[in-house]
Amino acid sequence: MPTMSTTLTIAVSKGRIYKEALPLLAHAGITPLDDPETSRKLILDTSREDVKLVIIRTTDVPTYVQYGAADVGVTGKDVLMEHGGEGLYEPLDLGIARCRMMTAGFADVPPPGGRLRVATKYVNCARRYFAEQGQQVEVIKLYGSMELAPIVGLADCIVDLVDTGNTLKANGLVPQKHIADISSRLIVNRASMKMKHAQVRELIDHLAEAVRLRNA
Repeated sequence: MPTMSTTLTIAVSKGRIYKEALPLLAHAGITPLDDPETSRKLILDTSREDVKLVIIRTTDVPTYVQYGAADVGVTGKDVLMEHGGEGLYEPLDLGIARCRMMTAGFADVPPPGGRLRVATKYVNCARRYFAEQGQQVEVIKLYGSMELAPIVGLADCIVDLVDTGNTLKANGLVPQKHIADISSRLIVNRASMKMKHAQVRELIDHLAEAVRLRNA
């Protein structure tokens, strides 16, 4: 059995990112021995004795990696933009779980004359974006069902991730301003990059090759 000091811990979240990351991890010889959708385990053994998967909320992945609770992680660029990315390396765009961060609201409704009210869970991203536009806004933090905010008059518009746009359309909203293209990234703890350099470098190289082969 490898000791914890030689074990490489990878933080990843359940759902779309996990499913799309599996083929890339498999290219590095890493296959989980349990399915996080059916198992209650939060730390999964893998086909490699020296690699563990930690299953956590996607918004927590940068924090776990930043503080060394995980050596590396897979998370969306939206989460990194909101987190700030302090203490992290971001060596690889995995090109999975692609979508766009956008503003959205009602079509053909002029913005209010005063301060714009923006509902979002991406508070820091929204503030930065509208500050760059020179626009004063009141940011209202929500944790879900963003589309509801304009409908009930809580906000003038929202900042959220858009994939197909079907949810917006179903609620009478349209995507408006593009803020950023989003995909999932590999992130690395700075200390782990030094202390476990060979293991981390090997993982980065295998994943980079898997991305190249997929895009070929």
